[in-house]
Amino acid sequence: MADINLPPQENAQENMRSEEVSGGEGPQPVWTYRGYKLRASEFTTAMVHQFRAEVQRANVWRQRLDMTTNWAVVTTGAVISIAFTGEGAPHLVIILNLVLVSLFLSIESRRYRYFELWSYRIRLMETDFFAAMLVPPFHPSADWAESLAENLLHPHFPISFVEALGRRLRRNYLWIYAVIYLAWFAKLWLQPTTAINWAHVVRRASVGGLGGEIIMGSMIGAGVFLLLFALITIRLQEASGEVLPRYEGLPEQVLSVFGKSEDPHPIEHAWYRKARRRRQFITLIITDYAEAVSARIIKDMARGVTAIPGKGMYTGKEHQILMVALTTTEIPHLKELVRLVDENAFVIVSPAQEILGRGFLPLEEIQY
Repeated sequence: MADINLPPQENAQENMRSEEVSGGEGPQPVWTYRGYKLRASEFTTAMVHQFRAEVQRANVWRQRLDMTTNWAVVTTGAVISIAFTGEGAPHLVIILNLVLVSLFLSIESRRYRYFELWSYRIRLMETDFFAAMLVPPFHPSADWAESLAENLLHPHFPISFVEALGRRLRRNYLWIYAVIYLAWFAKLWLQPTTAINWAHVVRRASVGGLGGEIIMGSMIGAGVFLLLFALITIRLQEASGEVLPRYEGLPEQVLSVFGKSEDPHPIEHAWYRKARRRRQFITLIITDYAEAVSARIIKDMARGVTAIPGKGMYTGKEHQILMVALTTTEIPHLKELVRLVDENAFVIVSPAQEILGRGFLPLEEIQY
């Protein structure tokens, strides 16, 4: 079963070969992929353009993040000015501003997740393409292409909404909330006249039919919740677009606070490049035309095929069972090739936990 992943002559994912090119340049490595050929210089040019595009996307969403923060700052400044311009201005406008700023925080958190989507791709190219050019052994990690391809084919947010909310809250909005609460207490204490004691402040906090105790308790409870939420979400550090603290050299007590993994081989820094490989499958093909089907798969898909002898117990007829390892994007192509050769073939597609070897993640580079 040594040939399950690839035929000897060609690589299914990418294959570096030397070919003579015109112009007397001599042999140059060429990337081959599903019939396409791409020289190393052309591949580098494509990656550079992709990197510039992702940086541009990230910059656009970075500007949108700043825009939302500016909305919160400007709105807070305007509301506080209105609240203190006259003794008759109600303190309710400050409470409404608190709700409005919370809405801005929610919008900014959603935008931050989009920013992190582009930042994740940028980090993939920085860590495994550009950095790999500078230090030995001058090649990317084995799974970086799969991680980037999976993110391009099936975009998904690299961080949760909870982490995005907590990060933006700690970075900007805690300070805005602090100003709002300070202005609200100052309004209750100073206007229309200076309060005599705390009970007097609580009575002034009433809004319509709601007593001051209810309003004061709700405001304090909301403030405590925001503070606790900001502290609890410190442990969530999946953001690739941030310069996050590293854990090396910290005592175990500190590491436990930040939620260090109990894994025997933990990742020792706050952010790491997570593998996001395409889903992998093992396909079994039962056909009376095994030679023709396997030849078509090897030629058109550059995937290795392993033949296993089998027997149909109902008919007693001997069959060949072809086994092929694939990724999720290759399954429709395989089905079409089998249909063209043998419409009566029996195809079984089963998910695989992990496939190692040529054409997938190289076995010799696996570290546990």
